[in-house]
Amino acid sequence: MDTLQQLLEFLGTFAFAISGIRHAAAKHFDWFGGYVCGIAVAIGGGTIRDVMLSTTPFWMTSPFYMICTAAALLFVILFARHLERLHNTWFVFDTFGLALFTIAGLQKSLLYGQPFWVAIIMGCITGAAGGVIRDVLLNNEPVIFRREIYAIAAVLGGVLYWGLYTLGVAQEITIAASFLLIVAIRFLAVRYHISLPTLKE
Repeated sequence: MDTLQQLLEFLGTFAFAISGIRHAAAKHFDWFGGYVCGIAVAIGGGTIRDVMLSTTPFWMTSPFYMICTAAALLFVILFARHLERLHNTWFVFDTFGLALFTIAGLQKSLLYGQPFWVAIIMGCITGAAGGVIRDVLLNNEPVIFRREIYAIAAVLGGVLYWGLYTLGVAQEITIAASFLLIVAIRFLAVRYHISLPTLKE
């Protein structure tokens, strides 16, 4: 479980870091500003989760997460032109980061003995809070407050994980199914402009 947990967090860190750096590039930040934005979105949600679980934040246990963000920055710098040709590349990485970190947050909460309803909330916080921090740094409206489906996708992915776990489905299948559901919900919601109803005054 520890190895799988680390793998999910490493992949989530890389995906979220690229997302944050791409957003920073759109605002014409310099390399250092891009790195700061990348690291903020990559570790923000997991840090909040770990503080709430009364454990050492995951990025303080290994320098790999900082190195991973630096690798993401280098990746964006080297392949900037290719990324520009791919429309909504940042959206793809952001969605992958959301799915990976949601599952990582959920699993870590279960490891710490939290009930499933708490684990689902922790998964949502791990996946979505980093994006909120990124948007605040970039002076953008936080994505969870927009009409597009974001945090709800994380919650539904967590509920599916819960259901498959309860049924005794293999962990690999449970993780893969939850990941695919979150990604599919995000992609379909954006593709077909699916959103929650807005509040009326």
